[in-house]
Amino acid sequence: MMRALLYKELLLTSLPPMFIFMFFGAMLMIPGYPYYVPFFFGCLGLFFTFQNGRENKDTFYTAALPISKGDVVRARCLLVVLVELGEVLISVPFAVLRAYVLPPNPVGIEPNPAFYGFVLVMFTIFNVIFLTQFYKTAYNVGKSFIIAQIPLWLYIIVMEALVHFPTLSAYLDTTEPSMMLGQLPILAAGIIIYVLGILVACRVSIQRFEKVDL
Repeated sequence: MMRALLYKELLLTSLPPMFIFMFFGAMLMIPGYPYYVPFFFGCLGLFFTFQNGRENKDTFYTAALPISKGDVVRARCLLVVLVELGEVLISVPFAVLRAYVLPPNPVGIEPNPAFYGFVLVMFTIFNVIFLTQFYKTAYNVGKSFIIAQIPLWLYIIVMEALVHFPTLSAYLDTTEPSMMLGQLPILAAGIIIYVLGILVACRVSIQRFEKVDL
């Protein structure tokens, strides 16, 4: 059942920009660019898809099927995970290539294991706030997105600022193999936070959606 629902999300609900934005990880090849921005577009693509679902009354249609409201939310959460992790995986080859052919990034952090850990935390902030806000009503997409963007961009600003402190820059803002090994705990922490975050976001969203009168 969940596979069929995810298939429906991908074919009937999702808009082309969402899939296009998944490939914005290629923007890691742009010199002198804040590399959190390409991953923001992944969040923006999800917003467009949620908005499309609202305009086409997809949530109400899906909830009318002989499935639980919880399954409706779980399918959408699976779509979110697929898009976000898909963008991360697509970006990795570009991050590796960048380390060999481009000079260090003068604007912000280098795309390294620590960076990807921070990106997963960024996605977690978006997921927990956006999903739980949206499923209060299953309608207010724009308001939910704006509420999620405020802490998301504050987080991006803080994380970019951290690499301008010399003591942290030597550890975080490098693609030296010996230093990247030490960044793996940050990546591991990011993965754990992401998994826990999406589970919490999904559970709270289900609880809120159960109370929505469709």
